[in-house]
Amino acid sequence: MSILSEFAEATWDVGIKFGTVGSRIQGRECEITTYRTEHYDAESRKPAVAFGDSLVGDLSRRDFTVNAMALTLPNLELVDVFDGREDLKARLMRTPASPEQSFSDDPLRMLRAARFASQLGFHVVADVVIAMTEMSARLEIVSAERIRDEFMKILMSNDPRAGLELLVGTGLIEYVVPELPLLQLELDEHHHHKDVYEHTLTVLEQAIGLETSHVPASGPDPVLRLAALLHDIGKPRTRRFEPDGRVSFHHHEMVGARMTKKRMQALRFSGEMTADVSKLVELHLRFHGYGTGEWSDSAVRRYARDAGDQLTRLHKLTRADSTTRNKRRAAALQQAYDSLEERIAILAEEEELNALRPDLDGAQIMKILGIDPGPVVGEAYRYLMEVRLDRGPLSEQQATDALIAWWASR
Repeated sequence: MSILSEFAEATWDVGIKFGTVGSRIQGRECEITTYRTEHYDAESRKPAVAFGDSLVGDLSRRDFTVNAMALTLPNLELVDVFDGREDLKARLMRTPASPEQSFSDDPLRMLRAARFASQLGFHVVADVVIAMTEMSARLEIVSAERIRDEFMKILMSNDPRAGLELLVGTGLIEYVVPELPLLQLELDEHHHHKDVYEHTLTVLEQAIGLETSHVPASGPDPVLRLAALLHDIGKPRTRRFEPDGRVSFHHHEMVGARMTKKRMQALRFSGEMTADVSKLVELHLRFHGYGTGEWSDSAVRRYARDAGDQLTRLHKLTRADSTTRNKRRAAALQQAYDSLEERIAILAEEEELNALRPDLDGAQIMKILGIDPGPVVGEAYRYLMEVRLDRGPLSEQQATDALIAWWASR
C-alpha cells in the first residue's frame, strides 16, 4: 500500500484479508494480489485462503495453464512453467497441477472449463473431462449464487451449446439444471429431432440469432435465453401415450412454468427475472392455441394483454420454437407469425394494448350500480375487462349500457 500510495490516485484494502488490495491508476482500477492459494474443505461452501511464498507455487494452483502465466517487472519476461502459451495457441484447456487437485481446490473450475469451451471455443482435454465427471458431486459445496453466475456466463456466450453439452456429458448439469438431461429421454412429438433435448438446444441457438435479426434487435438477452433453454422442461412430467400411438404433452407449458420458477429460485435468480422467464415458458404455446386461421381482434388483444411487457420476447421465443425441416410448414408458420405481429402493431396504433383496462373504473361502477365497495365491484370490473377485450374501446355510455345489462342479468 505504501508503494501504491506514491503514484495511485486512490487505494483501498477491503480485500486485504484475502491478500488483495485495490487502486485506481490513471483512471483505471487495478487489483494487486499476493501469492496465495484457495481450496474448499470437504463440507465448506466458502474457500479457505492460504498465502504462499513463490511465484511458481502460486501459478501451480491456478485453474488452467492458459491462466498460469506471469510477467516479471520491470523487464517484462514471461514466466510460463506450465506451457500455457502453447496451450493458448492450440486452444486447449489443461490444468497446471492434476485436474483432481485443481478441482478440489475450487470445484467451480469445472463449470469454468465448460464456460471457456463456450466463450472461446477451447477444447477440454480428456483427463480434465474425466476428472469433471468423477468429481461432479464436489459442486454440491459451492454456493448457488456462484454456480448461477458461472452458468449464466455459459448461457450468454456465443456458443452455449458447447458448454451445455459438456455439462450434460460430465453430469455436472445435475447440480445446475437437473431437468435438462431428462429431455434426452423424450421423443420430440413432431419427430423433427431425435429428442426434446436436441430440439431445446436448437431453439436456444435460433433465439440467439433472433436477438439481433428480429426487430426490435437487442444484445444478448438472459431472459430470452433462459426461456428458450427451459421452455420444454415440463414435458417429461406430462408425457402421455395416446390410443392412436401418438405421444402427447398436454399442459407441459403450465407444468414447465412452475418448474422454471422452482429451479430459478434454487439458483437465487431475482424475483423479477424468475417471473419474466416463467411467464415466457407458460405462454410459449399460446400462439399455436389459436390455430392457423385469421385471428380476431379479441384474440390479438388477449395475446398482447397476457404477454404484457414480455411481448417482444414472446415473439422471438415463438419463432425460435419452430424447428421443422418441412419447408412448406416453416414458410406457413413464418407467414402466420408475421401476420400476428402486423395485427398487433395495427391495433397498438388504435388502442393502448400495453395498458388495457376497462372503460369504467371502480368508482364509476359503484355510482352507476348504486353499490358500496365489495366483491361485486371486482366482478363488474372483470366483466367490463372481458367486454373491452372482445369489443375494443367503448364510450362511457356504451360501457355503462353493458354494465347495466350485466347487472340486470345476475
